Amino acid sequence: MAEKVIVIANSITVGELADTLNLPVTTLVGELFKNGIAATINQRIDAETAQIIVEELGLDVAIEQKQTTGVASTARVSHQVTENAVVRPPIVAVMGHVDHGKTSLLDAILDTKTAEGEAGGITQHISAYQTEKNQRTMTLLDTPGHEAFAALRQHGASLTDVVIIVVAADDGVKPQTIEAIRFARSANAKMIVAINKIDKDTANAQLVKTQLATEYDMNPEEWGGDTIMIEVSAKTGQGIDKLLDMVLLVADLEDLRADIDVPAEGLVIEAHMEQGRGSVVGLLVEHGELRPGQLLVAGTSYGKVRTLSNFLAKPLKVAGPSTPVTVTGFKELPKFGDTFIVAPSEKQARQMVEAARAEREREAAQSNVTGADLLKMMSQKHESQEFKVIVKADVQGSLTSVIDSLKLVETGGEVTLRIIGSGVGNISENDIRLASDEKTIVYGFNVDLPPAVKRLAARDKVQVRIFNVIYQLLDDARQSMSNLLAPEVVETEIGSLTIKGVFRTLKDAAIVGGEVTSGKVVADVMARVKRGDEQLGEVEVTSVQRQQQEAKEVFEGELCGLNLRTEKKLVMNEGDTLEFFTRKLVERSIG
Repeated sequence: MAEKVIVIANSITVGELADTLNLPVTTLVGELFKNGIAATINQRIDAETAQIIVEELGLDVAIEQKQTTGVASTARVSHQVTENAVVRPPIVAVMGHVDHGKTSLLDAILDTKTAEGEAGGITQHISAYQTEKNQRTMTLLDTPGHEAFAALRQHGASLTDVVIIVVAADDGVKPQTIEAIRFARSANAKMIVAINKIDKDTANAQLVKTQLATEYDMNPEEWGGDTIMIEVSAKTGQGIDKLLDMVLLVADLEDLRADIDVPAEGLVIEAHMEQGRGSVVGLLVEHGELRPGQLLVAGTSYGKVRTLSNFLAKPLKVAGPSTPVTVTGFKELPKFGDTFIVAPSEKQARQMVEAARAEREREAAQSNVTGADLLKMMSQKHESQEFKVIVKADVQGSLTSVIDSLKLVETGGEVTLRIIGSGVGNISENDIRLASDEKTIVYGFNVDLPPAVKRLAARDKVQVRIFNVIYQLLDDARQSMSNLLAPEVVETEIGSLTIKGVFRTLKDAAIVGGEVTSGKVVADVMARVKRGDEQLGEVEVTSVQRQQQEAKEVFEGELCGLNLRTEKKLVMNEGDTLEFFTRKLVERSIG
């Protein structure tokens, strides 16, 4: 026999699902409780959660979510290019230590390579621009001190093709250099190392190559490795042509292509309000061709493209793949990292925005009982949770002490602490961006949080915690790890009663009387209904009466009447037993 299919909308209550499956509500509630979730008969659960529950119960049932018709989604979907796809410009992120000449290198590229000989693109609002080499275009992103790369990284960095790591020849590998390498690797982007400042007397490019090869597994091509390293001077211009040639070579090897005969889509890389212009939004086109007058939807915002311009503020009639543009016309500011798509009509654009807004509200409202959360809690029974941190300290000795001490925090194997980044120096924007993607806590020991970094952390909702006493830092980590432990379901027995009479039975309520045989009876507790050794179901005690008067509690040997809230189809008889108990979730802590 084929499995039964149940089609639901966004969610369904536990009671409704029990009726549909012809099961007692207590069965479903109990299954949720087994996995650490306190659910009631009226608790709404999503389709994924419902499917998990029926599978746990061994039922041959498939739960499907009703699809909303006529409303498209702006959720990011991997676009598979067609055979008609055309070659697109590579998208290049330039990263490096703050003092290693990244800005100077960008200025040098723009001074000599920008179309029409105009420089200053680096100061444009979009912080993304284009340059030409051998009549070929490439797109440059000013990173990591800008929202663009964070947005790209949050979406898998699928739009970043090449990362240029800038290292000063007179200074070598520094903490931010390491962060840039980690950033690029996490983005799965091809890396080219630009060894800058070779014009200086103290320059030692060979030392830089040795550091990268021996400590970070980046072997130069001339040493038989696979990492392209180019010696350059932003001051004199030496090596810049070769650097750009290597970017184009990598692009050729990757065979970068995009479709242009499809509706435009891409990523929001920045957005702000300007007096007289309204919402000004920076976009990076991934596929298709963007034109003025088109209706765009990005997250919970939409609007008609009123103006379309390039990074030099020059009007455009069309913008193709890999092109950074600035548009006006959005009714509200979209968020950094939102994907944008073209809507066929304003009516459909409104529907898409309303659907996206409703989805976000639903996710927020049901965040306690989503399928993902249930799966996480279920996996906790078998797998260790991870507590991810980034650690920054004032000196290397302190950093080593903090890291070694953190590794000694034990949780019995249920929570594993993983340090995904560390370094000496103040907390940086790279730390915040890495943490925003990994949902990681940034710990600082005897370091500062610069104002600009603090604002970025507040915007991206990244937790930064700075301490000057090591045991306070360890106590905080211990408490944070305790919060990841699955709560324990605790039931406390209160008493029992033998039913002497059933006076009234309604659809979901009943009035019974009986004698307390052990403990006591109070209102607002649960009770198991048992007939011999068989459990018939569970009820809730709404009120207790003794001698026709409301009573707070009734003790062993006394008679009383009870008002009960019952499950549907639950029938109680004289001689049945009620076992009273409380049930609650108790947070656990690491000893």
